[in-house]
Amino acid sequence: MKRILIAGKNSYIGTAFIQYAEEHYPEEFQAEAFSLRDISWQERDFAGYDAVFHVAGIAHADTGHATEEEKREYYRVNRDLVLETARKAREAGVGQFVFMSSMIIYGKTEHVTEDTIPEPENFYGDSKWQADKGVRELADGKFQVAVLRAPMIYGKGSKGNYPVLAKMAKRLPVFPRVENQRSMLYIENLCELLCCIIREGHGGIFFPQNETAIGTSQLVEMIARTCGHRIWITPLLAPLAAIGKRLPGKVGALCRKAFGCSCYELDMSRAEWNYRIVDWQESVRRTESSE
Repeated sequence: MKRILIAGKNSYIGTAFIQYAEEHYPEEFQAEAFSLRDISWQERDFAGYDAVFHVAGIAHADTGHATEEEKREYYRVNRDLVLETARKAREAGVGQFVFMSSMIIYGKTEHVTEDTIPEPENFYGDSKWQADKGVRELADGKFQVAVLRAPMIYGKGSKGNYPVLAKMAKRLPVFPRVENQRSMLYIENLCELLCCIIREGHGGIFFPQNETAIGTSQLVEMIARTCGHRIWITPLLAPLAAIGKRLPGKVGALCRKAFGCSCYELDMSRAEWNYRIVDWQESVRRTESSE
């Protein structure tokens, strides 16, 4: 049985992973989480664990209005604490470090290929990119480092962009039909991939996503249908979405995030394991179910 220590107590991904591993692989994994919110974690003994999974961090920055002090806090949490945790794990003899990086490191790039060079758009993306690079530099023959550059992660209880779209899908009578593509990752698919990576003790860079990229209009339509809400998805509103993407400030940023493209090439996300165990339609049904 592999012992896994998760840096990020009460985090959405960490909590979901523990529940998933307990339900699907109770004889293979024993996972527990700890908090990095105060310095007491530095006294924790990492010896005896097979893997440390780092998922703690600050996300969803309002990059247009952050103070210099807030920016420094992003680097402290998203870069410095990650590297400190990784070094502590290596010094304790832990064999594997798994880090949740993010697609945000590619900035404004709409279609990411294997040749795309990360170019963060703001301090949030740069703090993740600095950690991404830093932990990989610590890897050696005895210390495997796996980095997951995940796109938007969603599932029941998730935060971020999905709940915003879901709220609109359940309330609005009409929504623009826009032809865009966004890579997404359902939480159970992520957890299955994590189990596979940790079971094998692998390192490397991973670009996980669902079996296909999804358009925002497709997603909203599927959520509405699942919840029994009638919504008219019409191309007549597409010009408004296009205008919104060109607006400055927060409104423009939200429109670009909702209606722009942000996707990985599908070939980049293939792995030696079948981790995409739930298709995107079923994932929406599970996310929106009342059970």
